[in-house]
Amino acid sequence: MLLAEDDRAIRHALERALTLEGYEVTAVADGVEALAQAHTNPPDVLVLDVMMPGIDGLQVCRVLRAEGDRTPILMLTALVETADRIAGLDAGADDYVVKPFDVEEVFARLRALLRRTSPAPAAAAPEGPAREAAQVAGRQLEAAGLRMDLQARRAWRGRRELELTRTEFELLELLVRNAGIVLDHSTIYDRIWGYDFGPGSKNLAVYVGYLRRKLDEPGAPQPIHTVRGVGYVLRED
Repeated sequence: MLLAEDDRAIRHALERALTLEGYEVTAVADGVEALAQAHTNPPDVLVLDVMMPGIDGLQVCRVLRAEGDRTPILMLTALVETADRIAGLDAGADDYVVKPFDVEEVFARLRALLRRTSPAPAAAAPEGPAREAAQVAGRQLEAAGLRMDLQARRAWRGRRELELTRTEFELLELLVRNAGIVLDHSTIYDRIWGYDFGPGSKNLAVYVGYLRRKLDEPGAPQPIHTVRGVGYVLRED
């Protein structure tokens, strides 16, 4: 993991916490060092502060994406305006955490990013039908009794196939990828629609309602849970 943060206290505290969590961390103080490290020792994931002297986190992100580097990037930002968050996502970042943050939130978002991008553990390379089955498994997601085929854009609850619109499919995919993690309203809006409609919008609640109706099974628990005042989480009770 590569961590770039110009505030020494935050950098040292986060480096220590991530190391204790089991990550191998390379910590640098600015964007120039971050790019140098990313080029010489490509990390599995980057944690970038937005506001750094010289080359800031957004510029680092843009350079890497322009080079075709798809390494997952988590941005740390003190900027709370919707436009600022969108700027980070538009630069190519995969997620963001707003300062001051709880380190457990950083851990959760990193786990989600790595789950999303890491291939399944490899054993001996399968051949014939086994190889074909492995390729199929690699494009599928499963959680809370739900299964999704991302390439075919199909989804099932148990054996029943779900008829989903594009937005419903993308919303369900986001929830399944982050199963067990509470996603706040702003994060979901940014990921699905590209911007936050604001606190008065009912757009997200409407689509969650659509999904819940399509997921409903007589006698089975509803897998999408509301966390009042925060957002939604997919879990199997």
